[in-house]
Amino acid sequence: MIFKTASAKETQKLAADLARKTVDSKPLKHAHILALEGELGAGKTTFIQGFARALKIKQRITSPTFVLMRHYKLGTGNPGRPLDSGLGWELLIHIDAFRLKDWHDLASLGIKDILAAPGNIVLIEWAERVQPILPKKHTKIHIDHLEKNTRKITITEK
Repeated sequence: MIFKTASAKETQKLAADLARKTVDSKPLKHAHILALEGELGAGKTTFIQGFARALKIKQRITSPTFVLMRHYKLGTGNPGRPLDSGLGWELLIHIDAFRLKDWHDLASLGIKDILAAPGNIVLIEWAERVQPILPKKHTKIHIDHLEKNTRKITITEK
């Protein structure tokens, strides 16, 4: 599917819609992976901020460029409605692979276990740098910077 957004707010709304669909789906046999690609400044972090906000994550979301990875506990959202809809979602994990040579740089952080855990939702910026470890079934999000505020966002289920 291809979407065009005219502002950061629209990009975040699109991400929020995808987040709601994700948590309302049944977890896979492995983590649910969203592989984000796009040039520097295209809006990958903006997308992830909208995704996380929809999951009721209160912490400020910034790209983990220097720490490589941040974990956010998925708990309850609105009173009376568990965020995970009873389907077992546990963690949102945000990875920034910009500084990595390849996926081996994530090995010491337990990336194989993170990607194998069915309760995880993993968003990876610069995912093309860790392509060999992505499961066959994942969501690819490619963001193209068209104009100052305009983005073309292509979402592909693999």
